[in-house]
Amino acid sequence: FLFVSVLLDTEECGACGPGFASPLDAMKGKSQEIVYVPCIYRNTGTKQPDFLATVDVNPKSPRYCQVIHRLPMPNVGDELHHSGWNACSSCFGDATKKRNRLILPSLISSRIYVVDVGTDPRAPRLFKVVNSEDVFWKCSLGYPHTSHCLGSGEIMISTLGDPAGNGKGGFILLDGETFEIKGNWETGDKIPPMGYDFWYQPRHNVLISTEWGIPKCLGYGFDPNDLRKGRYGRRLNVWDWTTRTYIQAIDVGEDAAPLEIRFLHNPAAAEGFVGCTISSAIHRFYKTERGDWAAEKVIQVPSKKVEGWLLPDMPGFITDILISLDDRFLYFSNWLHGDVRQYDISDTRKPKLVGQVFVGGSVTKGGPVTVCRDEELQSQPEPFVIQGKRVPGGPQMIQLSLDGKRLYVTTSLYSAWDRQFYPDLIKDGSVMLQLDVDTAQGGLTVNESFLVDFGKEPGGPCLAHEIRYPGGDCTSDIWV
Repeated sequence: FLFVSVLLDTEECGACGPGFASPLDAMKGKSQEIVYVPCIYRNTGTKQPDFLATVDVNPKSPRYCQVIHRLPMPNVGDELHHSGWNACSSCFGDATKKRNRLILPSLISSRIYVVDVGTDPRAPRLFKVVNSEDVFWKCSLGYPHTSHCLGSGEIMISTLGDPAGNGKGGFILLDGETFEIKGNWETGDKIPPMGYDFWYQPRHNVLISTEWGIPKCLGYGFDPNDLRKGRYGRRLNVWDWTTRTYIQAIDVGEDAAPLEIRFLHNPAAAEGFVGCTISSAIHRFYKTERGDWAAEKVIQVPSKKVEGWLLPDMPGFITDILISLDDRFLYFSNWLHGDVRQYDISDTRKPKLVGQVFVGGSVTKGGPVTVCRDEELQSQPEPFVIQGKRVPGGPQMIQLSLDGKRLYVTTSLYSAWDRQFYPDLIKDGSVMLQLDVDTAQGGLTVNESFLVDFGKEPGGPCLAHEIRYPGGDCTSDIWV
């Protein structure tokens, strides 16, 4: 790590460029007062554009837990999903760069929105629209997902497929000033069959990407038969960072569907973790003594034997993972089982469960699902109720405060899958919750005073997804 203890946040190190000198410096940054959350209307029956919500998370504010601003997109049916920055800690030291634009790819329409969050952070405004035709014609890609800024000042966005909805794991490169498409990041003839998330680490000359599934299949919901037909991902794909070529595939299992991938934040570390959704496993990936990369399963969430559900075995369905900035804790959500977990990863090969809390899910008492055999629980969890509201859905996207003491949670995965697995989520809208974290011994508890109910939106109930901090966070900043 690089240590510049006097540089605590972007406001105090204006001459140094965006972000923080090191992950540990980031932990000393100012507490978040607002967060940005994309909200989706696609598949809800409401014919309105998705919007970017600004949520007040300052406990001292009179508008605490309220949506204080909504920025609607100019089109209907985009399916906003994940977001990233025009500049982050990878550009630290470059005084010409500012973290003032939020990049919002649309998973279904393939448009890319650039949002001005610098002029008025509490009231973002639309800055530019990159049309889907440009994505299709200039890159032969579609279904953009993860956006990361690069140390060069450019912006890189991974994709799930090609313009026709077939699987294709490529990357879009945007100019960091004009936000025009420069073309594909990748070079050479070899391309992975699918794409999804990615993380890069220049010190080890590597980028590793993951695979969800074929867009035109998963876009209509989850069909278990698609697993046997090879329509869901099973590989971690390793790229040479310098030559931008695809060099290795790591197979993590037919039923894996590896989604979110996180290197440890220490830029010298040659390891990290990936969450496999359908197999409900966490794999540690690492650089071997030979110089290539490998993976080993270090956590397995047991399936539950059930009646009254799609299949006789219900997986936990790990959908989001993150690592605290000090590389001490790993967190993930089980969207179907309904719990959020905290693991001590001081020994990365032997994660230790130290915190767990249920905030919804498909196996609560009184619901349509009966659990016949459970390797972990003695009885089905009680329905999750907060401030008088029974929360539909299960924990999905998570975001950790810089100091590691607050974990924010939203409950929508993807509108077509929300509609299939949690119809009440479509009807009632999703929520945003906050869990208090014990950073000394480990432990998670629900903050009963925090609830953002997106079922009460003026335009009707909507689906809130990823959570992003204006000053950067542990899932958007990469140290190089």
